[in-house]
Amino acid sequence: MIAILISKPGAAFTPAERPIPEPPEGAVRVKVAACGISHSDSFVKERHWPVSRIHACRRGDFINCARQQITGFSFDGGYQQYMIASTRGLARIPDALSFAQAGPLLCAGVTTYNSLRHTRAMPGDVVAIHGIGDLGHLAVQFARYFGFHVVAISRGKDKEELALRLGAHRYLDTNTVNAAEELTKLGGAKVIVATAPASKAISPLVEGLGIDGTLLAIAGTLEPMAISPGQMIHNRRTIQGWPSGTPKDSEDTRRGFAWC
Repeated sequence: MIAILISKPGAAFTPAERPIPEPPEGAVRVKVAACGISHSDSFVKERHWPVSRIHACRRGDFINCARQQITGFSFDGGYQQYMIASTRGLARIPDALSFAQAGPLLCAGVTTYNSLRHTRAMPGDVVAIHGIGDLGHLAVQFARYFGFHVVAISRGKDKEELALRLGAHRYLDTNTVNAAEELTKLGGAKVIVATAPASKAISPLVEGLGIDGTLLAIAGTLEPMAISPGQMIHNRRTIQGWPSGTPKDSEDTRRGFAWC
């Protein structure tokens, strides 16, 4: 089979021939038809990704297990024609959903859907989506599905038509307006979902959070954000991060997407 390999940290992706793997007990061999591509893959490629040390497995918080096994991180993932997967990590995909549609849903999709449904935002609340890329375009759709007043935020006018078509009620071009001020005019955002990996662009948005507002960081970036304690004390603001989810969360995401 053909596999895409990285010989060392920072090296280029290189195609190579490898034997088709045999699954051990408790695993299956999967023929890869489509594979989600994430910005997080670059952290694996450059060996920057932090490893969790939280002992959460016994509490059922499997995504934060200290010894968790993550596809593409702990073992070879879908950048090959066949891969080995644990039976515990499989999710059902209905026949009506193509592989090309399922790939992003089991990557960016589960991250946005799962993080949004665990916020304290209620239908009608202002929820802003910063960035209309791989994560952002799905976040906009899920936020609209949840009944939020969706404000899409990006740089430039080129993403406006797409954001509105996906379900955003309003689009803010950071080249022409101050997004935080515009959110404040709306009463402040209950949640701002940071999907663009740009800490300098994320930091000013905190001022657009309303009372008990949350900056939900799901974009993979290792650059520090410039946010003061005073900003967080005002309006009882919080910052929260969120990873992707379990196979059950993936199946929930798939069902949610069917309604978008």
